[in-house]
Amino acid sequence: MAKYTHTLSCSDCTLLCCKSNDYEKYPPFCPTRQIEEKRLGSALEEYEKPLVRRLTLTSAILEADGYCRLTRVEETVEFVKRMGFRKVGVASCVGLMREAAIFCKILQQERIVYCTVGCKIGAVDKTFVGVPEDKKLNRGCGHESMCNPVMQAKELEARETDFNIVIGLCVGHDSLFLKYSAAPTTVMIVKDRVMAHNPVAALYSFGGMYSRFKK
Repeated sequence: MAKYTHTLSCSDCTLLCCKSNDYEKYPPFCPTRQIEEKRLGSALEEYEKPLVRRLTLTSAILEADGYCRLTRVEETVEFVKRMGFRKVGVASCVGLMREAAIFCKILQQERIVYCTVGCKIGAVDKTFVGVPEDKKLNRGCGHESMCNPVMQAKELEARETDFNIVIGLCVGHDSLFLKYSAAPTTVMIVKDRVMAHNPVAALYSFGGMYSRFKK
């Protein structure tokens, strides 16, 4: 087994001086202290693109207007309205379709056009990607459709959505959807069946769930 080595980064910092640009206090490993002007300039050039600038400006202003006041659902709806998106795509896990339906009723009430695509679209059996029968959730009891985030993304692209919202896609499946989504995307619900879809709770309970990671 290769020797584990750790390189200090932002999560190791207790100062977070980058919030106020207090350069003299930056720790030696701080990426802001070490960043090359060429790479910073290249990143800043992206903000000159109209859509990138609009997304950045709108989210920054909404952050100030709704900080500790708006729920994630309210913030998402308000963002869609302020951006003037014509059609919203919802990529949902079929296991959270009830929650997706409630959210879509809110979109409808706000007169926001939406299209929902469940993760089992195409009804392709899991064996197509090499999942053995004994690793299916139904344990070899016949057809079990695989999650198909690539098709979800392509379907929403075909429906010409301007903005997509992820609801409860599995780890990895969400990665694929984000990779293939043609439209800007936000994640509204992260699936965690153990923690009632509140994954940060595992980080707070050091004596409970966190102990699973201790050797």
